[in-house]
Amino acid sequence: MPVFEYRALDAKGKTVKGIVDADSEAQARSKLRSQGRYPVSIEVSRSKQNKSGSRGGQGVGLFGRVKSEEISIMTRQLATLLGAGIPLVQCLDSLVAQTRNALLKKVIAQIKGSVNEGNTLTNALGEHPKLFSSIFINMVRAGEASGALDIVLERLADFGEKQEVLKGRLRAALVYPIFMAVIGSAILFILITYIVPNITQVFNEMDQVLPLPTLFLIGLSDFLKIYWWAFFIFLGIAFFGLRYLILKPSGRSFWDLFKLKMFIIGPVVQKVILARFSSTLGSLLQSGVGLMTSMQIVQTLVNNVHIAKVIDDAMAHIQKGQSMTDSLSESEWFPPMFVQMIAVGEQSGSLEIMLDKVAKAYEREVETAIMGMTSLIEPLMIAVMGLAVGFIVLSILLPIFEMNQMIG
Repeated sequence: MPVFEYRALDAKGKTVKGIVDADSEAQARSKLRSQGRYPVSIEVSRSKQNKSGSRGGQGVGLFGRVKSEEISIMTRQLATLLGAGIPLVQCLDSLVAQTRNALLKKVIAQIKGSVNEGNTLTNALGEHPKLFSSIFINMVRAGEASGALDIVLERLADFGEKQEVLKGRLRAALVYPIFMAVIGSAILFILITYIVPNITQVFNEMDQVLPLPTLFLIGLSDFLKIYWWAFFIFLGIAFFGLRYLILKPSGRSFWDLFKLKMFIIGPVVQKVILARFSSTLGSLLQSGVGLMTSMQIVQTLVNNVHIAKVIDDAMAHIQKGQSMTDSLSESEWFPPMFVQMIAVGEQSGSLEIMLDKVAKAYEREVETAIMGMTSLIEPLMIAVMGLAVGFIVLSILLPIFEMNQMIG
């Protein structure tokens, strides 16, 4: 059943917009009139192509965005309705009525129309890849094949919520240090550019050789006062240049390795990747997705070329009939305890259960590591700011001390 987007007038003469499903435009107009709405314009809603030629770009608009939390809520609602024995089309119809996000409402209506035309839910979701990831679609496919779609959707909702909690913890941990770094840098910039010149002006009138730190401070102050715009241009060029290099394979490899080996942040990044690896792979296997397909999905989700290479080697071992842990144990990024737990899961035939336990363990470790990282970053930032201010004060006081010695 096609989905129509309309603009109409209500009983009070106000313009309203929305969607309605009907077999034809005439039926859609009739349906709207029965609701007390008088259509001004109506057209079939299309989602086949976006401007770049890819399908289903609904989730990328600046003013038309669907949040991950809304996808998780929709998934849990659908799982609850299906678990109550309600047919899929009626479940989707109920979701259309309950959803407040206009874009998500439109997408669900399009999915309902596709299912009404005889397509599977997997194929209907596949028309919107910007909203529904490969893990989502593959788990739904496995749920439809096994007849346990409601259970799989419940797992998907749990998985999405856990991933959002993990991202939220990382964002919360980084907000304060970033805020302090920006404020501290702004204060130093103002101090060097506007305050220091007024203090050091007296040194320029002195017939005296100034100490090297003072000369450096005066030179830096004069440069920033005149060419402050060049400093920001340099930062912009450095930022976009780094992004350009990261897009290249060699640059991406270096950046991913740098993130894993970075002081303080590296261990946290590693633990986050391991938690994502075990949680995603466990959820896929529990939903009935094949091991190789699950590994391929996880490989794209880890977002690190070095760990993705280890996963690729592990898939090659599996295809040869060998154990996955043989490849993981040779990598420095997978700790021995992690590999041992995976090995136990493979030997006992309960890999998905063991992966779930590993995921929970590493999620707890991530939380602890984030707290440790925050507690270390704050004093380091204070120390850096203290050194910068101390250098400025010392550079100003050194000529004064030398003057006192000459007078004495």
